[in-house]
Parts: sequence; C-alpha cells; structure tokens
Amino acid sequence: MKTESAGNDTKISVRDKILLTAHDLFYSTGFRATGVDTLIKASKVTKVTFYRHFPSKSLLILAYLHYRHEIWIGWFETTLRRHLDEGEIPSDAISATLYEWFISPEFHGCAFINASAEAKSEDIESEIKEICRDHKIETKNMIASLTKIADERVVNEIMLLIDGAIIHAQMGMETDDVITPLKRALAVLTGFPLTLVATADKRF
Repeated sequence: MKTESAGNDTKISVRDKILLTAHDLFYSTGFRATGVDTLIKASKVTKVTFYRHFPSKSLLILAYLHYRHEIWIGWFETTLRRHLDEGEIPSDAISATLYEWFISPEFHGCAFINASAEAKSEDIESEIKEICRDHKIETKNMIASLTKIADERVVNEIMLLIDGAIIHAQMGMETDDVITPLKRALAVLTGFPLTLVATADKRF
C-alpha cells in the first residue's frame, strides 16, 4: 500500500503535505509520541503555516484517521477483489490479501487498533473511537459484499480472526505462522474445505 510522497512539493498542496507527513509519523510511531514541533520540522513548514491549516493537533489526528481509512479501504477492496476474481475461495482470498499487507515494509499494524489504544490520552477520545468503529464496520461490510457471505455472525467472527492476525503480525510473529492458522480457521468458519496451506506448496 503506497501513499503519495509528502516530499513531492510540486504536486500536492501545503495542507496535504502536512497531512501526508502526519500520516507517516502517526502510523509508524503513534500520535502520542509525535509532537507538533516534530510535525512542523518534518513537513518543512512554518509554525504559522501549520496552524493555519490545522489549528490543533487534535484536528490533524482526526484528518489523519479519515485519510488512513480512505487509502486502506481502497487498497483492501482492490486487493481482495483481485484475489476473488482469480477464483480463490474467501478464506484463501482474505488470507492472501492480508499476507500482502503484512510483508510490506510499511506495515505497522492496524492504524485504528493503534489509535483506539492511544485515544484515552486525547480530548477527542470519543471522536477517535467512533472513526475506528466505523472503519471496522465498513471493512466488515466490504468483506460480506465481496465474498457473498450473508451470515452476519460469520462475518463478525471473520473480523475477530483478522484483527487477531494483525496484532500477532505486528508483534513480530513470522508472517507464514500467522497466515497459515488464519487461513485454516477461515476455511472452517466459511464452510469451505481446507485447501493445501503449506507455504512450500502455495504462496499466499
């Protein structure tokens, strides 16, 4: 998953430059650990310019979460749809999609799980958590729509498996060791027969 470069001064606005810089820093290190001075320096803007576009760090955090949702959900839909269009059953398609994300150098876990954990220190805790819940709901609805799984209970359980896999991958567990049991659990949950999951025989 690629975002537009914050250093591409000729193609993006100052506001977008600040937002893209914030995205990279917030996602990689968290918004609690990223101060305004760091954001201003990394964005290469003046303090006056920064506050003209984002009068508070809180507003920038909310903008970051909305932006992260847009780019991630777009990537997820495109990637999952591609795997399904190639004839993969839902358990294989979901696992393959997550595998592509987990092996990316830019992977730092789920921005929305991370944000929910950090939200307690913010004056916009309720807004942060609402955005995070909405993100998970849209992800769930997209999975249901693309895989044609009508049972809401099953889709809810798929989401729990996905979030568990994300956390294990973020903790540094080997990607294959996360994806293989995930794929097996998804196959059982969705009612499809188990396929060969050994990494030596099939790439995710």
